[in-house]
Amino acid sequence: MRGHWSLDDRLARILREVPFEVPPGTAAVHVKLSYDRSQGVIDLGCGAPGGFRGWSGGARDTYTITRDWATPGYLPGEPEPGTWNVWLRLHRIPPQGLDYTLDISFERAAPPEPVAEEPPHGERPPRRDIPDVGGLRWYAGDFHAHTVHSDGTLTIAELAELARGRGLDFLAVTDHNTTSHHPRLARIDRGVTLIPGQEVTTDRGHANVFGEVGWVDFREPADSWVEHAERAGGLISINHPLGGDCAWLLPISRRPRVAEVWSSGWWDRRWGAPLAWADAWRDDVIAIGGSDFHTPGSDGLPGSPTTWVLAENTGAEPSGAHAGRVGAHAVLEGVRAGRTAVSTGPDGPLLLRLGDELLALDADGLVLVRPDGTRQVVRGERALLPAIDGPHRLETYENEVIALCA
Repeated sequence: MRGHWSLDDRLARILREVPFEVPPGTAAVHVKLSYDRSQGVIDLGCGAPGGFRGWSGGARDTYTITRDWATPGYLPGEPEPGTWNVWLRLHRIPPQGLDYTLDISFERAAPPEPVAEEPPHGERPPRRDIPDVGGLRWYAGDFHAHTVHSDGTLTIAELAELARGRGLDFLAVTDHNTTSHHPRLARIDRGVTLIPGQEVTTDRGHANVFGEVGWVDFREPADSWVEHAERAGGLISINHPLGGDCAWLLPISRRPRVAEVWSSGWWDRRWGAPLAWADAWRDDVIAIGGSDFHTPGSDGLPGSPTTWVLAENTGAEPSGAHAGRVGAHAVLEGVRAGRTAVSTGPDGPLLLRLGDELLALDADGLVLVRPDGTRQVVRGERALLPAIDGPHRLETYENEVIALCA
C-alpha cells in the first residue's frame, strides 16, 4: 500500500487507520512502514477486530503479532480473521507532505520468538538509615521509565537491574500507549518492585496511569483517562507539564492531584516555574518525580530524581535478600495518601516528614523553606526540624531546589 499524507491531513485528523484483511488460518501478521524519516515522523500502531493490539509510536517501523508472542509494544494473541487496521499518527508532517509505504504479510506458521539475553545480577547499595513512621517505611523509587516495549533501549530485566544497582526499591515501567509490558513485570525478580504503568501520550501532553487498569485509550479526551484510572482503581499523574514540546496543553475539567512536578528535564532548579505550576494546578497537589529514562546517556538514570513513598511494609518477600520488599499496591496507596518526598537521587540530600517533625538528611548548610515562606538553615547531617501543614523544600543559598517534601 502506498500513500501520501499532507499537512492538511494532519490538521484535519491526526490519527489515521489503514484497513487490511487477515485471512483465516493466519498464524503471524507482519507490518512494515516505510517513509523518509529525515522529513517527518509517523507513529505506528495496530487495531484488530477485538480492539487494541499494540503501539510503538515512532520507535519502530515494523511489528509482528502471533498467538504466543508479539513485537514489544504489541499484544500476542490469535490473529483473528477479519478487518484489522494499521494505526498511523501523523506526528510531524512537513509542508510538502510525506510519502509512505505499508508492506503487510501473513504466515500460516508462526516464526520463533526472538530471545533476549538476561543481564547478570548485581549488588544493591545499602539502604539509608531512615526511621519507620507508625509502622510505615520510606521506600525509594522512580515513577517514569521506558523499555523496548516503547522507545527505550533496555529490556525489562535490564532496566530492573539498573534500578537495583541505583539502590531503588520500586520502579514504575510506563511505556507509551501500551500495556504489552505488564504481563512480563511479575516474571522479573531483581529485588525491585516493578509497578505497571503506561504513559498516555499525545502531541499536546502526557500522563502516566499506574496500576493494572487495562489499556487507556490515548485517542480519547484527557477527562476519559482520569475516569478510566479512577474506575479501575489506578492513579493518574500529569507528566513533565513544562517539558518543551511535551508540555501539558490538553483541556481537562477535573485536574488530577498527582503530578510529576520534578522531572529529569528540570535542568536548572533555580528556575521556579515547576513550583509555580504546581501551586497554580491545585492547592493540594501531590508531587512525584520521574527520570523519564529511555537509554543510558540520553536522559536521567532511574532515580534521577528519586521519589520517596511512605508505605506499608507488605513483606512481599518473607526472607532472604529481598526481605521487606514493598508491594506495588502499597506504593500507590502511599502516593494516593500524599506521603511523598523527592530528592536529586537515592543518595542526595533528603527531607522527610516524621509526624510533626521533618528529618533532614545530608542537608547541612541547605535552607529549609516552609509553606508560610519562613526559612531556616539546616545544621548537621541529620537534623530534626519542626513541620507545619503543607509542602516543604530544601534549597541552596541560590534558591536551587534540592529536595521536596509533602
